[in-house]
Amino acid sequence: MKVLFLNPPFLKKFSRSQRSPAVTKSGTLYFPMWLAYSAGVLMDKGFEVDFIDAPADGLSLDAVEKRVKNFSPALIVMDTSTPSIKNDIAVGGKLKDLCYSTFLAVVGTHVSALPDDVLNMDNRIGAVARYEYDLTILDIASTLKKGGDLKDVLGISYKKDGKIIHNQRRPFIDDLDAIPFVSKVYKKFLKIENYFNPNALYPMVTITTSRGCPFPCTFCVYPQTLMGRSFRARSIENVAAEMAYIVENFPQAKAIFFEDDTLTVDKKRCKALSEEILRKKLKITWTANSRIGLDLETMKKMKEAGCRSLCVGFESGSQLILDKMKKKTKPAEMMEFMRNAKKAGILIHGCFLVGLPGETKDTAKETLASCKVSL
Repeated sequence: MKVLFLNPPFLKKFSRSQRSPAVTKSGTLYFPMWLAYSAGVLMDKGFEVDFIDAPADGLSLDAVEKRVKNFSPALIVMDTSTPSIKNDIAVGGKLKDLCYSTFLAVVGTHVSALPDDVLNMDNRIGAVARYEYDLTILDIASTLKKGGDLKDVLGISYKKDGKIIHNQRRPFIDDLDAIPFVSKVYKKFLKIENYFNPNALYPMVTITTSRGCPFPCTFCVYPQTLMGRSFRARSIENVAAEMAYIVENFPQAKAIFFEDDTLTVDKKRCKALSEEILRKKLKITWTANSRIGLDLETMKKMKEAGCRSLCVGFESGSQLILDKMKKKTKPAEMMEFMRNAKKAGILIHGCFLVGLPGETKDTAKETLASCKVSL
């Protein structure tokens, strides 16, 4: 059975897979990572897979239509985002018309948050996959292959006789070591030079070592729409094995970006990963998303193991706003974190949010002032 995974055409270099989808001034373009993880699961189960990243390859709708027609998939799995949702659904509808017998499943943060709205946009949509969808897409494909009923597929919403049905939510995956290396999907289908993140040396490869974030921040999209708040981690050995695969199979790669919500949520694990990287003598720089709160000893070990930089969500310099967004941090802790990073020799890419509920000119000025502190 043939399955096509599609990051659909929209604006050139539209970074649909990042937390805030956009065409960025920096030229940032994220790997279609979650889509690729799902593709890897199906490849591992013997499905014939094709993968198209139209924004990265600069493909027009006409070019995508030709690829789809030639491949003639039984299932199309299409990524979506809020800024591009009308375009995405229109593209999916056109492809469905092109291959009438094809089943169209849509995935992503937007459709997971608003499945009813999306299903009402176009009756050609076969199903919406809600939240983490690796195994959901596998179940859809397996059900279609054997001519089964969608009622048995966990984690989807769909229409039947004009009525929207929400199947029971699928439990999150606990054994992440069972998920194939996403870098193997990149190797087969993608050109890593197409992707860029200013936090990492170019070119880089993006993977995750964990899923889920236990912190209750109100603004963060992945825990609320995809991966949940239950922290689940790959084994250190499994992560190191994928790093070794990347070093061997992408000799041009200068960095690995760990796109976990927060790699450093478990400091003991972070230190253990650093020690395993050193033990296996993996010579590649890496960067990761992090919260503040890392101690100097851990940061020094990370630096020794190749950590070049961290992308850190400071978010605000105002305690009032930090409390409103449920960040559970303090401005003074930010300064201590920065001092430790400076001592350890790790570069910091700081992320800030302005304009959340409760923001005033004075609180925004507090944030600006915190950015200017000399350490």
